[in-house]
Amino acid sequence: MVAPQLEQKAGRLLDILAKAWAWVGGLILTGLAVMTVVSVIGRKINAGGITGITGDYELVEAGVAIAIFAFLPLCQLRRGHVTVDILSNTFPMGVQRALMLLGDVLITIVAFVIMWRLYLGVGEKFPYFDQPLRDALSMGYKPFFPETTYELEIQLWLPMAAALIGAVLFFVASVFTVWRSLNALGTGAAR
Repeated sequence: MVAPQLEQKAGRLLDILAKAWAWVGGLILTGLAVMTVVSVIGRKINAGGITGITGDYELVEAGVAIAIFAFLPLCQLRRGHVTVDILSNTFPMGVQRALMLLGDVLITIVAFVIMWRLYLGVGEKFPYFDQPLRDALSMGYKPFFPETTYELEIQLWLPMAAALIGAVLFFVASVFTVWRSLNALGTGAAR
């Protein structure tokens, strides 16, 4: 009975982290929405020094990517991903639990691949560290200059690194849901 108790403690901590990161994503999206409205109104007025916000599309692009990864961990913890329940709800509860475990394992694999590829992408854009350290961290070759966005010159690795935080948390949440499903399968509890 230690595993279910440990699972509950870990689940509470992970839930707090996932909620906090989802709030960050929500605040980012709210800020982007306000900025977009101000920018559109400014472009429409376009008089007396009132214009659109320079680089607003760059900020929206980066902010939405960060927000998407901010919502994934909480979505995984709450089983909020799209499922097709028409057929699976007719199966016995044990089969349903096994299918939930299978789905959690598959999503964990996908979460790992996303996290891994995003890490490599950050390493490719990250213009710091000497080559031996980069090799040890599997970051690839150091770029000659930091790649930036066109108008605001935001270094691309910055929003990618922020998205990577969400991807890591998504992977951790996915591993946790596998553990939760294994406990549910072993104890017969509905989760």
